[in-house]
Amino acid sequence: MKNGMIVGMGEALWDVLPEGKKIGGAPANFAYNVSQFGLPSCVVSAVGDDPLGHEIIENFTEKELNLLIAEVPYPTGVVNVEIDAAGVPQYDIKENVAWDNIPYTEELRDLARRTRAVCFGSLAQRNIVSRETVNAFLDDMPKDDGTLVVFDVNLRQSFYTPEILCNSMKRCNILKINDEELVTVSRMFGYPGIDLQDKCWILLGKYNLKMLILTCGINGSYVFTPGNVSFQPTPKVDVADTVGAGDSFTAAFIAGIIKGLSVTEAHSLAVRTSAYVCTCQGAMNRLPADLTAGK
Repeated sequence: MKNGMIVGMGEALWDVLPEGKKIGGAPANFAYNVSQFGLPSCVVSAVGDDPLGHEIIENFTEKELNLLIAEVPYPTGVVNVEIDAAGVPQYDIKENVAWDNIPYTEELRDLARRTRAVCFGSLAQRNIVSRETVNAFLDDMPKDDGTLVVFDVNLRQSFYTPEILCNSMKRCNILKINDEELVTVSRMFGYPGIDLQDKCWILLGKYNLKMLILTCGINGSYVFTPGNVSFQPTPKVDVADTVGAGDSFTAAFIAGIIKGLSVTEAHSLAVRTSAYVCTCQGAMNRLPADLTAGK
């Protein structure tokens, strides 16, 4: 498994920003950023047989990103993104699109069996087709202790249910969540009246997690492991927008852990990578060498 693939699984789409369209989708952002750390990565998704879908395939191919992207009889996903005065994106995510309908194929089953780490979210599970594909992929992954199953909660609009969140937290061994999502999840599962760190300890124990990553925007981030917590302040940078910042954080952290960094070292790398992405427009930007060296 040392040479196993690191997979971003779910939505591949176009973010239509005020300055134009850019390729996005959390799993694609994750896989692309992992690849920049010199690790074998692959994006799993679906696009339509249309110009937007063909352009996604061409773009990923140019970036030398491994992909398993099915072509299905639905339109390629589009998200209209508006950026507020603080640089925070607001999303309008179109429904019944290609990435809602990712088929589970023999090729995908073969990939699952040689996957070292996977990152998936709640958004790609809003439709039963892709949801069943995600769960089948997780079923077919190796079950050894070195396998990392990352659930990046990624709540968007109303595209989640308690059942999807609960099942995903049971299936993962690393949970990534931000402070706003943690409040929502806590209310949903019945422990709203305690502070954020206590909520994290509850989730870590309840779901027997290896790690829980909590990001709090300008207020820093935490990585909880059984008996320990790492805190890193958020660097002050000139923010262009925050699109893809969380995905780059997750990618850098997982890349660091796989490369043998300690939790604190991987956390530091993730924070610095995310801060750099915030200085760029869009989600899929070339990272500088001082970051991708993975130190």
